[in-house]
Amino acid sequence: MAPPALPSPTTDDTPPVRQRRTRRKEARPGELLEAALSLFVEKGFAATRVEEVAARAGVSKGTLFLYFPSKEELFKAVVRETIAGRFAEWNEEFERFEGDSVELVRYCMNSWWERIGQTQASGITKLVMSEAGMFPEIAAFYQQEVIRPGHDLIRRILQRGIDRGEFRALHLDYAVYSLIAPMIFLLMWKHSMSACTPSSAPIDPLSFIDTQVDLLLRGMLVRPTPSTRP
Repeated sequence: MAPPALPSPTTDDTPPVRQRRTRRKEARPGELLEAALSLFVEKGFAATRVEEVAARAGVSKGTLFLYFPSKEELFKAVVRETIAGRFAEWNEEFERFEGDSVELVRYCMNSWWERIGQTQASGITKLVMSEAGMFPEIAAFYQQEVIRPGHDLIRRILQRGIDRGEFRALHLDYAVYSLIAPMIFLLMWKHSMSACTPSSAPIDPLSFIDTQVDLLLRGMLVRPTPSTRP
């Protein structure tokens, strides 16, 4: 008689391996986005290779392409996750804000620095500014997902102040840039200009923002009507 067949040595091992792979697979998108953000900020869009992103995340290039079919789509996902996705919460906070518009402007600029400026995502703006000419699709995407919603939100804040009689009438298209410009300066200082700044003259971002808000608001507050001399 032939001896009884022994169980396959791989039968009992298969389920645990499959379970481990499932858990790992679920964790991968976030790890890939984190790795991609780091590399995009360090090297730029053109110089970053998907192989590097996959290796830093600890997965294969094939696994990366399961989630993101191209480097462009990976970049878009990074922007949505770290910047564009913030606008929903900012708009909700705008609707709930009960203070005056002076404090809303101050809150807006400080909140932007805390949630974007002091994080690694702040390097994305420099990347887009540097490489927009080479990658018009990326520039168009950034304009649609970040610049336009940002402009719209700032316009609503300024219009709120005008409607409430707290700000004088402004050319809103240009007034928006007055609030954006200090933020752009901080980003460029953080990622490029700080290396050229003397160590004896460091820039504290929160103090810089506070000073800019003070300068801007003194130009936006309603001007008192001059008294008529007899």
